Amino acid sequence: MATSGSSSQVGPVPFMDVENDTDMVTVVTESPPEEHAGLVSGLPCCTVAGMSNMKLRCYQGFWIRESWVPAAVALKRRFEPRPDDVIVASPMKCGTTWLIALTFATMARRAHPPNAVDHPLRHLNPHQCLPFLEGLFAGGRESELDGFPSPRLMNTHMPLAMIPRAAPPAAGDGGGCRVVYICREPKDMAVSLWHYFRRVHPELTLGDIVDGACDGTTPGGPFWDHILGYWRASVARPENLLFLRYEDLLRDPSENVRRLARFVGLPFSAAEEDAGVVRGIVELCSLDSLRGMEANRTGYVDSRIKIPREALFRKGVSGDWKNHMTPEMARRMDEIIADKLHASGITFQ
Repeated sequence: MATSGSSSQVGPVPFMDVENDTDMVTVVTESPPEEHAGLVSGLPCCTVAGMSNMKLRCYQGFWIRESWVPAAVALKRRFEPRPDDVIVASPMKCGTTWLIALTFATMARRAHPPNAVDHPLRHLNPHQCLPFLEGLFAGGRESELDGFPSPRLMNTHMPLAMIPRAAPPAAGDGGGCRVVYICREPKDMAVSLWHYFRRVHPELTLGDIVDGACDGTTPGGPFWDHILGYWRASVARPENLLFLRYEDLLRDPSENVRRLARFVGLPFSAAEEDAGVVRGIVELCSLDSLRGMEANRTGYVDSRIKIPREALFRKGVSGDWKNHMTPEMARRMDEIIADKLHASGITFQ
């Protein structure tokens, strides 16, 4: 792939290659391309209880939606990052949309000040402002990235193992780009997944999601391996990977935006601080602000399965699991979290 953009314009620029007003460049073809059909069909398979039409395949230790497996293969084989690329990565339903908006607004603030009436986030869904790598690579459209000016801003839900060149294994190896990863208290993640998917699968129960989370078969799971892959890279290569917790972002969004800006090489100047740019970004990207935008109240995340965009903006709080989980559900998940994540020191408080 190209190592630099062909345009003189400085990125990131809004990724608006959208075929219609329902698809947000998150759409992945339902059937795998013929070249991958044999590989996909040979992988271990399971379905999510309550979502009989969502088939998962186990690829290199991770349960990935069947239609995303070709993207995982292509990303691992062909994705070549530029040094100044920025990738926003996360498991599903961990504050991804909020972090995408904050990162875009931070990186594009010189071309698009947060108080500008024509700011892209005032008329586009945050996911329309950057490409979803799974959507491009599953459909063989990755060459579209070549023409993007640097720095490019992208998004993925893939485990780090599927984008190994983004953060090489050890310090001193050189290469890579910048990855901003966000995760969330797993019980809150499970509740958010349940609310999201039951928009199109009303028969789905929270117990179904908890069962999948505990046995590692939620999309992208096991969730603990997804988290640990990025965590270990953030320890080994802090210059390549910024590890964020949703709960920390909620507690102090302004300080975490400053941290984000420093990490991507665009720290706020004293003049910007005095002018309230950080505050402006936080306000522009707040849940209340984004929820009120027309682009986020209408249309669909994916026109095939009809999940409305508004489903991306629910409560945005920490601890909502207490309002939904039984004590037994919470106990099971806490035991998994303690068993799988305790040694790493990762906590969610």
